[in-house]
Amino acid sequence: MDRPHRVAVLTFDHAAGVDLGVPPQVFGTAARGDRGEPLYQVRVCTPHGGPVRAAAGYQVLPEHGLEAFEWADTVVATGVHDGPIVTDGVLPAGVGEAFQAALAAGKRVLSICTGSFALAAAGLLDGRPAATHWRWVKRFRRLFPEVDLRPEVLFVDDGQLLTSAGVAAGLDLCLHVVRLDHGSGVANRSARRCVVAPWRDGGQAQFIERPLPVEPDSGTTEVREWMLGNLERPLDLRELAARARMSVRTFTRRFREETGLSPGQWLVRQRVELARRLLEETDLAVDRIAAQAGFGTAASLRSHLRAQLGTAPSSYRRTFRRTG
Repeated sequence: MDRPHRVAVLTFDHAAGVDLGVPPQVFGTAARGDRGEPLYQVRVCTPHGGPVRAAAGYQVLPEHGLEAFEWADTVVATGVHDGPIVTDGVLPAGVGEAFQAALAAGKRVLSICTGSFALAAAGLLDGRPAATHWRWVKRFRRLFPEVDLRPEVLFVDDGQLLTSAGVAAGLDLCLHVVRLDHGSGVANRSARRCVVAPWRDGGQAQFIERPLPVEPDSGTTEVREWMLGNLERPLDLRELAARARMSVRTFTRRFREETGLSPGQWLVRQRVELARRLLEETDLAVDRIAAQAGFGTAASLRSHLRAQLGTAPSSYRRTFRRTG
């Protein structure tokens, strides 16, 4: 496709302003080459093409209605803080049909935060995994019991349908889409332009409200930073706990509280992410990448990459490697 990828962002009354701003910001900063050739074109729309009121009290004045869905390659439902979509699972006229038509036409469909309520109300998520903001989980499950809700994750990529948790998780999802479309290099540049991390670890568990630790200075942040600088070497749980000056049991518990993952799960994710970057951005042989990422052997790398991403290193490189 020579033209920029087209993204239609649908917002509603009671709109969450940050959710609405994320897709234009992330996709708008994704560019190719030294000349900054734009890779995406974004249009904001409402169900009726007229203004809607954001939850913060200001009005959103769009230039498009649902006809933007026909123009788009990707459509995005943004979140709301109130109204019939989240209270009763009821959509404005024509919205459900527009989402169904987009999916049937092979378009990619995203939601940010409680935008997942709109996709669920349109019947798109029945029997499929999905994410939403952790504060709305009980309401979502009551309204849409047929959806396989994953409250612990930042976003869910189910192929044509992708859903995110609250607010900043929409950044994670949009950067993930840029990474899928154009590789880590473009996504990382877009993240730097937005002054956000290109990839966050763990899931929503690290953001759910809970009492602060009794000893706020005894976290695992420094150990995690050290781990990132030593991914190529064997990392023993006892050694990590000793570095944090904790028992293994306390370290494991604190690590999970702060990241939503066990130390082993977190470590594998970091090694897979490093391997992905090396596959995309270097010509290193698979066994060299396996060693640098801490997997030891090419067979181990293949096993973990297939478990995490469902693909082999060579296939991943062919798909995501971007040249020239």
